[in-house]
Amino acid sequence: MAEEIKLLSPQAVWGYFYDLTQIPRPTGHTQQVTEYLKTFGKEQGLETLQDATGNVLIRKPATAGYEDRETVIMQSHVDMVPQKNASVQHDFLTDPIDAYVDGDWVTARETTLGADNGMGMALAMAVLSDKTLKHGPLEALFTIDEEVGMDGAFGLKPGFLKGRILLNGDSEEEGMLCVGCAGGADLNISFRYQDGAPLIEGDVAVKISLTGLKGGHSGVDIHLGRANANKLMFRLLKIAVCDYGARLATIDGGSLRNAIPREATAVITLPADNVEPLWELIADYQDLFRSEYKGIEEGICLTAEMTEAPSSLIPEEMQDDLINAVEGCQNGVISMLNDFPGTVESSSNLAVVKSDKGTIDVKILVRSSSESRKESVCSSIESVFSMAGAKVEYGNAYGGWQPNIDSPILRTMETTYEKLFGKKPAVSVMHAGLECGIIQEAYPEMDMISFGPDIRFPHSPDEAVRIASVEKVWRLLTATLEDAPHASS
Repeated sequence: MAEEIKLLSPQAVWGYFYDLTQIPRPTGHTQQVTEYLKTFGKEQGLETLQDATGNVLIRKPATAGYEDRETVIMQSHVDMVPQKNASVQHDFLTDPIDAYVDGDWVTARETTLGADNGMGMALAMAVLSDKTLKHGPLEALFTIDEEVGMDGAFGLKPGFLKGRILLNGDSEEEGMLCVGCAGGADLNISFRYQDGAPLIEGDVAVKISLTGLKGGHSGVDIHLGRANANKLMFRLLKIAVCDYGARLATIDGGSLRNAIPREATAVITLPADNVEPLWELIADYQDLFRSEYKGIEEGICLTAEMTEAPSSLIPEEMQDDLINAVEGCQNGVISMLNDFPGTVESSSNLAVVKSDKGTIDVKILVRSSSESRKESVCSSIESVFSMAGAKVEYGNAYGGWQPNIDSPILRTMETTYEKLFGKKPAVSVMHAGLECGIIQEAYPEMDMISFGPDIRFPHSPDEAVRIASVEKVWRLLTATLEDAPHASS
């Protein structure tokens, strides 16, 4: 399978991408990949630096005759989102990604692929290693830990970069030039309780599992209306508690703040006489969920099985407060942008609900292109959980990237794209968070564009990159570098 990927065109891009799939690089564990990049830069004979945050910068001199061009920065992040199906054994800290060609796409076996943002990295590396290209001075910036906290971008200091044009390779639709993105904020919510609430005599334990959802990127895919495993699970739990005498012992839904939760499990207890009616409820709700999400989710699977009795229960009052808060929490698309029809302005992703010995943690990621809307959505969610008795804290807030439709590099890339492919590219604002807005805080004069190949379902095990789109992005990137403006302009 490795040779099959490495033979794709352009071979240099796919070769570097395959190498990256062999290096474990989930967020927070990027030392191995940054060492790989530093070794690569030095082997190419290029100036290679690493800042105190861990970001890697590789500089390549201009081609003869292009020394008077503006320095262009190719920017991408090195970390990937670690998501897998429950059916596969995979350790993202040690195991390589099992990537393969599937028709017109490259994908992975039941895990995320890492095309987000491995493709941006591979494209930049191919440019750095190619001795035939024509271009002005280049910098390739590889930032760490974008997916959780954007630590690499926040850690950038003024003066580290020389360029004034930045090409971000973290978009997921070929033919689209992104000129702005939403900001975001995390809501970290916690319930605390005295562990050890006793089981009710005569009750039995049941484990409920919700699997088979598509999940996806909580920015890129939020408009698709996919099911949120936490919302569906708590909808069911409310009925089980109210009508079947159920008590909640444990809950485990979702895993990452920026991934739409695909799976959730709950252990409940209930009177033995209500087990058979519960089986009927489970079957009815599976049919109901499949009907409601027909054409969107094909694999919803809701099951229940007898299990060992838990050591204790979540106190009844806290159980009820948690269920009501999750049920009442806004989730999904909240508002749309007027200036860019079809683009989400504000959303929330109820990403994680997890209990563990006296603690219930809830994690929600709010995104918005409007700071005031972002604050409003956060405040609304804070109110819901505060009324339920939870502690609500804000974290990892970052501003959006404001569009500049008069951008010189936008005009260059629009002209170049039309010359190459005979049509104008689309220009958009992305709902997903990009590092551009944060980088712009340290480099206010930076002129930026984000673009990339077709990547479907990032942040989910269905992630795939369209092979033909990589070739087009390579052509656009190399032609743009050749057409970069003169430094005096």
